Amino acid sequence: MAGQTGETETNAGGTWSEGELREKLQEVEEDLVRLRQSAKEVRERIGDRSDAPTDTAEQAQMITMAEEQEALVENLEARRENLLRRLAADG
Repeated sequence: MAGQTGETETNAGGTWSEGELREKLQEVEEDLVRLRQSAKEVRERIGDRSDAPTDTAEQAQMITMAEEQEALVENLEARRENLLRRLAADG
C-alpha cells in the first residue's frame, strides 16, 4: 500500500509541505478504497455458502482477516483526519 499506517506526518527536514500533505492524503484515500473493497469481498465470501470456507478453522481465519482489514481502515481514517486537520491549519 502506498500510505502505511503508523507513518508520521513529518519528514527528516521538518514538516510536510501542503503539496506533500495533499499527496499523502490522496494515498490514504486510495488505500481506504482498496481496503474497504477487500474487506467487503471477504465478508461476502464468508456469507456466500457456495464458496464458503469448508471448515470452521478456515471460516475463522477469513473472519479474522476481514476484522484486521477493517481495523486498518479505522487507522487510515484517523490518519486521513489528521492530514485534513493539518491542511486546514496550513491553509
